[in-house]
This record gives sequence, C-alpha cells and structure tokens, in this order.
Amino acid sequence: MQFSIVFKTIGLLLMVFSLTQLPPLVVDFLYGQGQMLDFAMSFALTLLAGFVLWLPFRNTQRDFRLREGVVVVVSFWFVLSLFATLPFLLSSALDMSFSDAFFESMSGLTTTGATVLYGLDELPKAILYYRQQLQWLGGMGIIVLAVAILPMLGVGGMQLYHAESSGISKERLTPKLAQTAKALWKIYIGFTIACALGYYLAGMDLFDAIGHSYSTVAIGGFSTHDASIGFFDSAVIEAVAVIFMLLAGVNFSLHFFVWQKKNPLIYIQDSEFKTYLVILFAAAITVSAYLFDSGYYSQIGESLRHGVFQAVSIATTTGFASTNYSHWPLMLPVLLILVSFVGACAGSTGGGIKVVRILLMFKLAMKEIRQFIHPNAYVSIKLNQKSVPESILVSVWGFFSLYVMAFVMIFIALMFAGLDQISAFSATAASINNLGPGLGEVAANYTSISDSAKWILSFAMLLGRLEILTLIALLHKAFWRF
Repeated sequence: MQFSIVFKTIGLLLMVFSLTQLPPLVVDFLYGQGQMLDFAMSFALTLLAGFVLWLPFRNTQRDFRLREGVVVVVSFWFVLSLFATLPFLLSSALDMSFSDAFFESMSGLTTTGATVLYGLDELPKAILYYRQQLQWLGGMGIIVLAVAILPMLGVGGMQLYHAESSGISKERLTPKLAQTAKALWKIYIGFTIACALGYYLAGMDLFDAIGHSYSTVAIGGFSTHDASIGFFDSAVIEAVAVIFMLLAGVNFSLHFFVWQKKNPLIYIQDSEFKTYLVILFAAAITVSAYLFDSGYYSQIGESLRHGVFQAVSIATTTGFASTNYSHWPLMLPVLLILVSFVGACAGSTGGGIKVVRILLMFKLAMKEIRQFIHPNAYVSIKLNQKSVPESILVSVWGFFSLYVMAFVMIFIALMFAGLDQISAFSATAASINNLGPGLGEVAANYTSISDSAKWILSFAMLLGRLEILTLIALLHKAFWRF
C-alpha cells in the first residue's frame, strides 16, 4: 500500500473542500446573523489539516493502483464528513453533540437526507445553506469533482473514478477522465440552475429556490423548512420538484449522450430508462388510486397530487415530503419504503439497488423459468439489444447478496440499540438506500434515537453511497495482502 500517495491526495482534497465553506460566509454577510466567524474558523481548520497531510508527501510521484483508489475514496468520505461537522459544532445557533453533527454531515454528503435538526425555519440562513450545499456536493460525488481537478495538481484519477462511480458500466464519456468529470458537472450544474429558476418562477423566494434546487438535483431531500416541500403548499412547486427529481434519477451518461447527439429519442432506446419510468408510473398510480379509494382524500386531484409527488420522491430516494405520508394507511408507507430499494438509475445521483440491477435480476429469473420449461434451449440475456456477459450477472447477484446481508445485520444492530421493529426496518432502508425519512420513531427526524443508533446509521449511509462493495472490500483481509 502506497500510503504516501493516499495522504497526499486526501490532503489535496481537504484543501479543495475547505473552499466550499466560503459561500456560507457570503450568505451570512448578506443576512447578518452572526455565523461568519464560525465558518471562517471551519475554513481555516480544514485548510490547515489538508495542508499538514499534503506537505510531507508533496513531492511524491507515484501512480494510483485500484487499492489506493479504494482507500482514498472510503477514507476521504469519512474524513470529509468529519471536517464537515465543524460548522455544526462551532455554531452558536446550534447545540449539537459530536454524534449528531457527524450524523448530519454524513447524511448531507451521502445525499441521504435524514436529519437530527428541527426548528429549521428559525435557524440562521448560513447554516441552512450549508446543509443544502453539502448535499449538492455529495450528489455527483466529490471525488468526481476532484478527478477533474487533480490532474492539474499532478495526481491521476482513474482508480478514484472506478472506486467512486456506480452502476454496471464504467465507460467514460470522453477520451480523457478529467473531460468526463467536467462533462458530468456541466450537466449537473445546468440542471441545478434550471431547477432553481423553475422553483423561483413557481413562487419560492431566491434563497429557498437555490437551496431546494441543490437538494433536488442531488436527490438529497434536505429542506430549509421542517415541513419540507409541504411548507409551500403549491402544486406548481411540487410539479417542478417532480420533473427534476425524475431527471436527476436518470443515468447522467444518458443525459450526456442525448445532449451530445441532440437526439431525445436516445432516452426511449435505453432499457433502464424505460423500466425506470414504468416503475415510477406504477408506484404513482397505485398510491394515488389507493388514497382516493380509501377515502383519505375526497378529491381525485388531491390524491393524484400527493400520490404522484410522494411516489416519485421516495422511489428516486429523494425524500422530500408534500405531506406527512407516514400518517397514510400503513400499506402505502411500507410500499413506498419497499420501492425505494429499487432506487434510481445507475450513474444517477440516487440511491438504492439501482434499476438496471433489478432489471437484470428479473431477466435472469425469466431465463431460469424458460430453461426449466425448455431445458435444452439457449437463452441469452440482453440489455439495450446487447448480450450481457455472465460475469456481469454474477457481479449483480453478488452485489444483491451483500446488500441483503448488510441490511439484515444493520437492522438487527438497530434493534439492539433500542429501536422498535418498524423504526429499525425503515431507518435501515432509509439509510442504506440513501432515502432519509423513515417510519415510526424516525418519521419526522432522527433526534430521539440513541447515539449508538446514529453511528450505525452513519455507517449504513456510507455503505449505501459507496454501493456496498467498495467499503466491504476495504474490510476484507485479502485487500491488505501485499
């Protein structure tokens, strides 16, 4: 293990991350709520820590291997969350323990959206902005951003890209990795600007429009209000949110190819995209129909409004709420939690198992049924008109097995930590799927659960954000053999 290049890279990344604590200074300058010193100290401490890590190894010139890439990705997410706690701990407007601050920062950066804070409407704007910004940075992956910057600093990034990127395909969109990262970020920023403009025109003020665009495009779910999107009670705002949650849940590589070739038909040629739409449509119609049929809402329009919004929000693992859906008939909240396991598309900012994996597992199940009926028949599995190699299918089932085992262990650990079955189940699902809100004791926020439960869930968030395998590999003894 080449620890020199690991420390050098983490130091560089921390120095870059320290710059993200400057925008809240500007926000506080505009609103004058006394948070400037706290963020200035956070910036200085983060920059200093990064410089101290980088300085002894600044002349190291070695290439990354996959092993170093994995260590940097996992350790940097942990270190980043650690230093992201500083504004929460230093702020005079908050009274947060270290466990709460780490939980909040990990939730933000992994775009989970679970929170231990309440009374958001009364908090300083700089703190609210900072929470939203954490999700925006985590949405596309701070490592992908770093990949675009590190080549200019003399550090290669291919191994970082492979360790961080999600999904089945690791194809680059452009010949050079830095160009790939920049292309993805251009699309990401473009969506953010369009979303903020949509919210503003729909009736949000500028601060809320920018803040909610960050968490919408990141599929994060943090809000600047306790009531989330329901605070605005606007069907137009909810429609804007649905559109951009849906777009952010699509593979960003697909967005890139559509933009590059100026051909929207590429969307409907993609198997994962079509399956994604079918799942969202089925969930939205089922929830809306049940709400109306059960008499929870007396008007079909109201049932559709809230049913569609919550189905898209939970299915894409965003976690926004237009109403308190945990009070709906129990079948619906449980159904939505189960749909969140599917999640968004691979290569998106969403969590969950990912649509393409679910699609491949379904195709494999259908293949087994056909071969049971016709034992001598040769049945191949195709995705986008191309045969899927056996190695990919094995990796998908391996991922699913690890996902299930991790879920069960975290679920049991939370019950040992004092949560009841419904709260433990929904909290595990909400964390490992990077969803956020749960049911029972964690329906509104996670304030009341024990510190040990918060640390377990913080681990679950990171496990889900890194898609299980990256973190599990680090814990395997074979990884450390030289």
